[in-house]
Amino acid sequence: MTLPNNHKLILIVEDELAIADSISYALRTDGFTPRHVALGQEALDAMRAGGEVPALIVLDVGLPDMNGFEVCRQLRQFCNVPVIFLTARSDEIDRIVGLEIGADDYVTKPFSPRELVARIRVVLRRLTPPPVTAARFEVRDLEARILFRGQLLDLTRYEYLLLKVLIEHPGHVLSRAQLMDWVWADAADTLDRTVDAHIKSLRAKLRSIDPATDPIQTHRGMGYSLSPT
Repeated sequence: MTLPNNHKLILIVEDELAIADSISYALRTDGFTPRHVALGQEALDAMRAGGEVPALIVLDVGLPDMNGFEVCRQLRQFCNVPVIFLTARSDEIDRIVGLEIGADDYVTKPFSPRELVARIRVVLRRLTPPPVTAARFEVRDLEARILFRGQLLDLTRYEYLLLKVLIEHPGHVLSRAQLMDWVWADAADTLDRTVDAHIKSLRAKLRSIDPATDPIQTHRGMGYSLSPT
């Protein structure tokens, strides 16, 4: 799982040059270093090539060579760098799809470049939480990763944040509303069922390491908890 090694570099994947230029200007003004590519395949090739990994990717959905959702799906197969989608589509289903496949935020055009930079900073702040250990898990926040029974879990950004919240409150029942507030604070339009979907995917990944163990407990009508033992 590739993780950011440069907290200043932002990759912009946008085919409209005027939009890319306005984002780049706002990023440079705020102390970031923008890098721009116009095609989804260019972004994937750049990320697979190694070298300097960006702190975050600003990804347009409507690219000329491939859908931005597909770019994100392929990206999540080998990389966990945060993604903010840019799109002219404001339908709820598009926002849900974007968030479910691993995006960290979703910005609808037209937008303010300064607001986008503020959202970038919010996402990046979540990458530096305090260290915490619990149960059979080990959280290594400098590398933004979680180990289960000594094995690295390949998690999306929201899976990571969700599991980390559960680890920080072992044995405590956390409601869907609480998990939404803590994990999806910057995605106000996300639905409650998103929590259930991410719990399901987390369980599958934990069971792939230890099929006999299910540390995430469901409390019907109440929420979820992580077994403290």
